[in-house]
Amino acid sequence: MDIRLATGNTFKINETIEILKGNQIKIIPYDIRIEELQTLDVNKLVKDKLLKAFSKIGKPLIVEHTGLYIKYLNDFPGGLTQIFWDSLQADKFTEIVGSLKDTTAIAKTVIGYCDGEQIYFFKGEVEGKISDNPLGSRDFQWDCVFIPNGETQTFAEMGIKKNDISMRRKALEEFKLFILKK
Repeated sequence: MDIRLATGNTFKINETIEILKGNQIKIIPYDIRIEELQTLDVNKLVKDKLLKAFSKIGKPLIVEHTGLYIKYLNDFPGGLTQIFWDSLQADKFTEIVGSLKDTTAIAKTVIGYCDGEQIYFFKGEVEGKISDNPLGSRDFQWDCVFIPNGETQTFAEMGIKKNDISMRRKALEEFKLFILKK
């Protein structure tokens, strides 16, 4: 079964392909950037992104949004993670967030799927904390600052092991169960 993934993020494409390999699902990447609605409502953001992508591609597809929800900041930045991260980058982010009284955070992925008739959402989350300093590669946004509970390394330091426990894996597993039953 061919499923299109609309994103301009090579890391998301590679992780999605890696996580879903060995199944009956073949990911066909569409390297397009879709301007995201700036909102804290992630389902609204993903739905808007999905409809924009579907209008360009016209075939069943998925889009996703992954964000950080920092407990001490009342789950901010959530749906605004990308703009927040792009403005601060790793060093300033950890300088501010890593010094909070409570650095607990949840990393969440919401995948939206559109088959041309309906929209479906699939979610995955991982609890953890923000590190005091960026650790590991800074190539994939905030992977260098998020340490999942029960781990001693950031996602960036874990390398491919991240795919075994990530919020993206959890959301993709939900999606896989759904799509293979269709």
